[in-house]
Amino acid sequence: MKRSEKAPTMAATAPRVTTKQAAGHLLQRGLDRIHAFLVLLTERPVSLYAAAMLRIGYGLLYLVFLLREFPHRDDMWGPGSPWTPELARLMYDQTGWASVLLLSDSQTYFEVCYAVALITCALFVLGWRTRAVSVLFTVVVVSFHGRAIYMADGGDNLMVLMAVYLVFTACGRRWSLDARRARCKAATGRMADPRGSGLRHQLGDARSILTTVLHNCGMFVIAVQVCFLYGCAGMYKVQGYKWADGTALHYVLNIDLFRPWPELSQMLDGHHVLLTVVGYTTVLVQVAFPFVLFSRLKYPVLILLLGMHVNIAVLMGLPLFSGAMIVADAVFLPDRFYRAVERLLRRTVRRAGVTGAEAHPGTTSAALPLQPVPVGDTHSPGRSCTPLGPP
Repeated sequence: MKRSEKAPTMAATAPRVTTKQAAGHLLQRGLDRIHAFLVLLTERPVSLYAAAMLRIGYGLLYLVFLLREFPHRDDMWGPGSPWTPELARLMYDQTGWASVLLLSDSQTYFEVCYAVALITCALFVLGWRTRAVSVLFTVVVVSFHGRAIYMADGGDNLMVLMAVYLVFTACGRRWSLDARRARCKAATGRMADPRGSGLRHQLGDARSILTTVLHNCGMFVIAVQVCFLYGCAGMYKVQGYKWADGTALHYVLNIDLFRPWPELSQMLDGHHVLLTVVGYTTVLVQVAFPFVLFSRLKYPVLILLLGMHVNIAVLMGLPLFSGAMIVADAVFLPDRFYRAVERLLRRTVRRAGVTGAEAHPGTTSAALPLQPVPVGDTHSPGRSCTPLGPP
């Protein structure tokens, strides 16, 4: 009788204990994930190689763009432009835009600004004093874009956004002169602890945390921006009946303003089935892009997007726009991919150097000793900061 009375009591209390344990387990898992996220946000800068790739890509793109338009610089941005400084100032009063090119109408001032822009782009690509140069690069891109806002092809708009975002990232920690200088200081023992002790130590910790948070948030905003671009482009295409019936690319290939190679466009326009398949694939890839980022499907999607942008650059004559989008896609590649490419390039260069030395055995000096590898450079094995010289 006693055993039968205790059995219901134990059966009734068992589910309560199990529910409490499950709730506690879920709560603990949630707290652990929040803690891991905060640690990732404040202590570990993510995608440093991708940030460096964005810096090099956009800096090089704008440098090539300015060099290509060098013969036409005055017609596009100078005082002799059809879009006169007076018209630009009237537009700025309404839009709130600004440009350092309009601080003076002097031709000499414009030439100096153009030279400074070229130097700034080159320094940004090389990663010299990246924090300060990134601000100057943003001023250059915003000023030139605002001065000739009606002469852009769409790539300028994205480049303005990316230039602003890159100011907040640590895009100079990889593949830059700043990174090389840091390795050299660490190798020679001149890298002292800048945080010191006491208040200076706390300020150093706060600066490190702030830099990491800004970098991670900047890279997140860049990724979200690219997702919005592709998602909105795909959704707008879905609403168009020409994309729905598969004839959109036929009309694109017959726009005279975007036909740098008329014969090539005409040849492709004859393959109706191919154009229909490519049109549907474009819409599908752009709409699906934000939803495949956390799976392995993103890699074939990125390859398809790369092909799409290359075709836009060649068939429509929009190299700046296509280049800006291709560089933006680089933010979704992991750092291990860039490290693998870096190792592959080093092996290729090393093999080429060995082959050249074997082909010309008399050109190498046996008196030069092997240089030591910097101890502090864990990401770049085989590099040396010590200059070669006689023993």
